[in-house]
Amino acid sequence: MKLSRTVSWFLTAFGVWSLFIWTTFVKNLWKDSGGQAFVGGDHSQPTAFFWVHLLLAVTSLALGLAVGAIGVRGLRALRRQGAESL
Repeated sequence: MKLSRTVSWFLTAFGVWSLFIWTTFVKNLWKDSGGQAFVGGDHSQPTAFFWVHLLLAVTSLALGLAVGAIGVRGLRALRRQGAESL
């Protein structure tokens, strides 16, 4: 399947955006001082809230990276196709 240049750039940008957003989310989750992520702010006692949101972030990161990789592969294929036609 061939991807257009626009779709390839969109998928690549989505991957970068996902990486940025979800790493920021995990950093903020770890720094939680409101008591939702850790019992009494003690990092040795994570709550169910922490585990659910960490799983959400890891899954979203993996999917974002996969989508971004597809976009990068599409851009590389377009570049090779352009070089072959010269």
